[in-house]
Amino acid sequence: MNFLITGGAGFIGSHLSECLLDEGHRVAIIDDLSTGSVRNVSHLRKHPKFECVIDTMMNAPILAELVDDADVVFHLAAAVGVKLIVESPARTIETNIQCTERVLHAAAKKKKPVVITSSSEVYGKSTAIPFREDGDLVLGATSRGRWSYACSKAIDEFLALAYYKEKKLPTILVRLFNTVGPRQASQYGMVIPRFVSQAMADRPLTVYGDGTQSRCFTHVSDVVTALVGLVKAETYGEVYNIGHTQEVTMLALAEKIKALVGSSSEITFVPYDQAYESNFEDMARRVPSTEKIHRAIGWAPSLELDEILASIVDYHRSEGLHSLRTA
Repeated sequence: MNFLITGGAGFIGSHLSECLLDEGHRVAIIDDLSTGSVRNVSHLRKHPKFECVIDTMMNAPILAELVDDADVVFHLAAAVGVKLIVESPARTIETNIQCTERVLHAAAKKKKPVVITSSSEVYGKSTAIPFREDGDLVLGATSRGRWSYACSKAIDEFLALAYYKEKKLPTILVRLFNTVGPRQASQYGMVIPRFVSQAMADRPLTVYGDGTQSRCFTHVSDVVTALVGLVKAETYGEVYNIGHTQEVTMLALAEKIKALVGSSSEITFVPYDQAYESNFEDMARRVPSTEKIHRAIGWAPSLELDEILASIVDYHRSEGLHSLRTA
């Protein structure tokens, strides 16, 4: 089969490309490198079944040609990371909504199946733990820019489901819960690569807020398995959570990483208004229900948190990122 991955030079996109190529498929990616990196796919550039297009998705003729050549489209291109969202809310909204609309419009012409990657952020301030796909979304005030990302991804979902119902476009929506693993960058606020880099450099591990907020981390290999499995099962017109159910607080996470690296770093606390902006609101807990995807394709995460952290530390060491100790 021929696959198109938007945002394919990103962290998740590069791992998805590897998986599909390993299965013998052809893979084309398009990425403007705003948050992705050619380095993520440099090892794939010479593969005979891999095509890399460095361009914006606003280039309608290029996007249309790539979609026409594809059997299935994975739409991963999006503004990512809380730091970017807070600093560039207009860019966040425009990127997420406009790119999704263009992909759906191009795919609808020839009914090309599309997988839209949404986010656990859409659940907002809901306290109905674990989050279920049919649960209510509870967002904060529009005056708080932090919620612009959640709102834009929710609009993406509404739009994709509208294309499914009205235009009969085969769509699958997935809500990703804190996907982590090798190649994930820290500059957009991703907590695990940030903690690992700080620990390996013996710098303070900066925990935002009071550290009691909890998250569930899923290895990118498990996420890719879920994405491919849903496409193979042709589970169109549905929304699925993809995530681990193993919770950890940010303070406990910092302590785990410090011990794993053998770091002498201290753990410090940074108020949200210093880390992001005044009146910043965070989600206290973010735990998925994965019953629906398990029923659909039998999926469950295979890697636990300690294994996930070990793989990321090993990656940092293999890439020479431990040299930060002397930086």
